[in-house]
Amino acid sequence: MDVHEDDVQEGTPSPSPKPEFASRHREWAALTLLTEHVPGLAPAPVEAALEAHPPMIVMSRLPGRVLRGEHATGEQIEAVAAALNRLQQIPTAVVEAVEPAAWGPAAAVDKTRACADKQPDLGDNPLVQEAFRVGAAWLASTAPDQLVTNPLPPILGLADGNHANLLWDDHERRVRLIDWEDSGRNDRAFELGEMIEHISRLDGTLDAEQLLTDIDLAPGEAERVRDFRRLIALGWFLQLGPDGPATPHNPAGTLERQADRVLQLLG
Repeated sequence: MDVHEDDVQEGTPSPSPKPEFASRHREWAALTLLTEHVPGLAPAPVEAALEAHPPMIVMSRLPGRVLRGEHATGEQIEAVAAALNRLQQIPTAVVEAVEPAAWGPAAAVDKTRACADKQPDLGDNPLVQEAFRVGAAWLASTAPDQLVTNPLPPILGLADGNHANLLWDDHERRVRLIDWEDSGRNDRAFELGEMIEHISRLDGTLDAEQLLTDIDLAPGEAERVRDFRRLIALGWFLQLGPDGPATPHNPAGTLERQADRVLQLLG
């Protein structure tokens, strides 16, 4: 069944409405900027009532189906890379004026280290225990600290690597990017690591090596992507224990699969 970006994106009342208001402002600003500089890459903004209760955004409807849960073909991966490369076309001066994304390198390093410091209950599986030992040692090194400062120009990023944000259009043979509510100025290496290692990758396959081959990486950026992949993979791993916040949303065996991924990346 085809999945479409909703015509109307509406917030829901909550005890603290501020995050919802902020996310709608972020989304509207991103859609407006994207339509101006890279039209067709994302839904086009139509109208908004950002101060309403709840805030409301109307955007264009896009055809296609999301890539989450699919085994992405080579053509689809090329299309993902093409979409991500297009983000580089937005002038750096424009991106630098955008509010930074709330989920970025510093937040990810701090959160992942905090999770490790709590010594989460991950069970007694030897593979899982080894992944925690190796991961904790890497987090205690200086490598994560090197990720916080971006030596390259920032990009406008989704700040959400969920593969459900990749919309494949069978007719035009292209990928568009949806769900910009967490977006902001971000580090492209972080965005790539977040997309490649998001837990949604376990629902299907998206060949990371092909994707990175098709991305126009700057000198030294591949190493930063590698370390961000380690960081993001560890972050998910640490949330998958018996009482972890990510466990209820994932099938049995996810922790062990993620432990294997962590060991592969840190091997």
